[in-house]
Amino acid sequence: MEKSVMIVGIDDSEHSYYALEWTLQHFFSPSPGNNSAFKLVIVHAKPSAATTVGLIGPGAGEVVPYVDMDLKKIAARVLEKAKEICSAKSVEDVILEVVEGDARNVLCEAVEKHHASVLVVGSHGYGALKRAVLGSVSDYCAHHAHCSVMIVKKPKIKN
Repeated sequence: MEKSVMIVGIDDSEHSYYALEWTLQHFFSPSPGNNSAFKLVIVHAKPSAATTVGLIGPGAGEVVPYVDMDLKKIAARVLEKAKEICSAKSVEDVILEVVEGDARNVLCEAVEKHHASVLVVGSHGYGALKRAVLGSVSDYCAHHAHCSVMIVKKPKIKN
């Protein structure tokens, strides 16, 4: 019997790393006799350099190669951190992917590509105004992904 696919979308934020750790702890813990029902796929959406530079304005074309190099370094760092988190939780059977594009579309397309039954994303905890301006990846995925979407929120620390 083939395992269901669980996709975890990550970026370079503590919220997405927390969502990955939480997911591993609750669905992939290496306790005796625990054989997870899921195959794990971790997806990082790397913005395109042209799109990123396009936000700066005209005449920014010469910086595209430098921006692209930085975005590739960030993607490599994100995957390395994801590997470390998986390794620390004794999860070795994992597929890691970097896909260029907007995170909303990349994650929904990954769900289709892998026939995933669950998509896990972290919540940045933006307020209504920031969400309206920046857009919420988790909100978009909850409405457009063709699978169950789990939004993992990092608990607030009470003083």
